[in-house]
Amino acid sequence: MTGTPRVAVAGVHGHGASHVRHVARLAAAGRVRFVAVADPRPPTDGLLPEGVENFPDLGALLAAREVDVVVISTPIQTHVPLAELALRAGADVLLEKPPTASLAEFEQLSAVIAETGGSCQVGFQVAGSHAARTLASMVADGQFGELRGIGAVGAWVRTAEYWQRARWAGRRSLDGVAVVDGVVTNPFAHSTAAALMIDGSARANQVVSVETELFRANPIEADDTSSVRIRTTSGTTVLTALTLCAQVPGAEPMVIVHGSAGRAVLRYPSDRLEITLDGRTTVTQYGRDDLLENLLDHRADPATPLLSPLAATGGFTRLVEAVRIADPPAEIPAGLVRWQGEGPERRPVVLEVEKWVTRAAEELALFSELGAPWAQPHTEMEFG
Repeated sequence: MTGTPRVAVAGVHGHGASHVRHVARLAAAGRVRFVAVADPRPPTDGLLPEGVENFPDLGALLAAREVDVVVISTPIQTHVPLAELALRAGADVLLEKPPTASLAEFEQLSAVIAETGGSCQVGFQVAGSHAARTLASMVADGQFGELRGIGAVGAWVRTAEYWQRARWAGRRSLDGVAVVDGVVTNPFAHSTAAALMIDGSARANQVVSVETELFRANPIEADDTSSVRIRTTSGTTVLTALTLCAQVPGAEPMVIVHGSAGRAVLRYPSDRLEITLDGRTTVTQYGRDDLLENLLDHRADPATPLLSPLAATGGFTRLVEAVRIADPPAEIPAGLVRWQGEGPERRPVVLEVEKWVTRAAEELALFSELGAPWAQPHTEMEFG
C-alpha cells in the first residue's frame, strides 16, 4: 500500500491517552498522518496535536474522514462493534485487550476479518517482547526438557478509584451485555496470554479445559483475586494466580517455565529473562517491537506477519469464556482482609495473598488445593 497511513484513535481517556501520544510521536516522525480521534468526552487540553479533531463517536469520524488504521481503546463491551465498524469502512485495526468478552464475539469478529480481508492486531504487548519470543522458541526446541507446566503470578494494588473509573469497571455484565472486567481477563490478561504463547498454545483449539477459582475483596461484581488452571493440547498445565489486593505495590508480574532440564522466569513489562540450565543461571534484558508499528509494516508488506493477530488470542478468549460463565466470584471473608487508605485511595489487602499467588504459580496448584483460607471448590469448563 502506498502513501502515509492515516490513523485515528477511538477512546482517548485512560490507556487511550497513551495511544494518542504514541500516534502523535509517529506522526511527528512522518510515519503516519494523525487524522482524528473519537470520544464522547472531549480530550483534556494539550493532549491532541494541532489540527487533530475529536468526533463524538467512531461512526461520525469514519463518515467524515478517510482512515487506514483505527486504534480502539474503549470499554470492553464496545470492542467488537467498533472493530467491525472500522473493518467494514476499509480500515485495519489495533484493538486493545481483551479483544472480546465472549467466544461468540470472538467468532463474530473473526468472520468479519475473513469477510473484509482487513487486519486486526490485538494489544497484547507481550507478543512484541523479544524475551517472550525467545522463551517460546526455547520451549518449542525442548531446551527445558519435559515441561512440568507454566505458572504466571501477578500481585498488584488497585484502589477504589480504579473500580470507579467507569460504569463498566469491575462488572461481569452491563445492561445485559458481557463485560468480564476482572483481574484475570483485563489487568493481568497479559500473564495468561504470555503463558499460552510461550507454550505454543495461543489458538482456541489448543485449549482443552479451564478451571477457575474466582474471589473478590472489593465490593464489585468481578474477581480481584483468582487462580486459573488451563490444560492445552500439548499436555501443558498453565496456572495463573493473580490479585489486585496485594500488600505492597509495584511487584512485576512473572511467567515461570518449569521443565525437567531447567527453569525460566520472564518478567514483564521489563522484558527480563532469567534462564537456569545445567545449574547455571543467566539474566538477559531484551527489547520489544511496537504493535502499531508492526501493523503498519504488515500493511506495507503482507509478508511481514502480525505479532498479535486475533486468531492468536483464541486460547485466551476461551479463558474469558470460562470466567464469563463461571459462578460469580466468592467474597473473601472480612477477617482475611485489611482495609487501607481513605476515599478514592481506599483499598483492601488480602492477608498473605502474595504468598498464596507465588505458591500457586510455583506448584501449579489452585488456591483450594494449597489450602488458602478463603478458597472454595473450583469450576471447570471443558472444550470439545
